[in-house]
Parts: sequence; C-alpha cells; structure tokens
Amino acid sequence: MDVDLIFKIAAIGIIVAVLNQLLTRAGREEQALMTTLAGLIVVLMMVVKQISVLFKTIKSIFGL
Repeated sequence: MDVDLIFKIAAIGIIVAVLNQLLTRAGREEQALMTTLAGLIVVLMMVVKQISVLFKTIKSIFGL
C-alpha cells in the first residue's frame, strides 16, 4: 500500500472536518452534511480504485 494514499485520505478528512465545523457554526447544517458526504464519496472512490488494483494483482499472480 502506498503511504501517499494514507496522507491523501487524512488530508481530505481534516479538510472535511474543518469545513463541517465552519458550516455548522454558521447555521448551515445541510451544507455541512453534504460536504461530509462528498468527502466520504471521494475517499470511497480512492479506496475502490486501490481494491481494483489489488484484485488485478491477485488475478495475475494466480494466472486467472
């Protein structure tokens, strides 16, 4: 696993947390929720790509 991926996920988490707090304190809870969901979707897409690479690697190792 690449260490850069972990740093990217952590950076997205920090940015989303800060935006969530700012929007919540400004009284915009709906936008805060949407920001959190958008961050979650971005991270899930990154993880899905890595899982795809993992399956391709396993497939090539076992010659399937």
